[in-house]
Amino acid sequence: MKVGIWVGLVAALSLAGCGSPVPVAAPAPEDLTGEAIQSGTGGPPSRPQGACWGHDTIPAMIETVTETVLDQPELRDKDGKVTRPASYSSTARQRMVHEREEVYIRTPCYNQLTPDTIVTLQRALKARGYYTLPLTGDLDPATMTAIRRYQADHGLDTPVLSLKAAETLGLVAVEQSKL
Repeated sequence: MKVGIWVGLVAALSLAGCGSPVPVAAPAPEDLTGEAIQSGTGGPPSRPQGACWGHDTIPAMIETVTETVLDQPELRDKDGKVTRPASYSSTARQRMVHEREEVYIRTPCYNQLTPDTIVTLQRALKARGYYTLPLTGDLDPATMTAIRRYQADHGLDTPVLSLKAAETLGLVAVEQSKL
């Protein structure tokens, strides 16, 4: 009986705004890694009918690997004192992590990106810490940078807003079959 009273009291205080907010688990971040489609055909996919596509060039990623190699070990005398320190040399080489690629990303259609929608996008990115400027409703460089940072953190490094990211951010309706 006492537990029921406490539960009722906590619920009443929460509803009245007098209690601490009840923590709500954040949704799992979306994985956007499969959203970019390589353009081996020279154009966007033709399916699904009426889909809108954005284009981007993902730059090549080259990594420089530096290795330090022991040329001569140190020499010590019979008492263990170092008479000649070790000598080392470094070599650097570059390796291709991935090649440059032209990709297409399914996006919200242009007519959906109204100033009100872009303000909503900026607000959603701001709430997640990706956009820090005032809300403008313009798809400006700062907004594109925020889109890129958000999507890169979820596996898609491009400023072209993917349809899946737009769905995750609450900008476009999600098909019921995806729920």
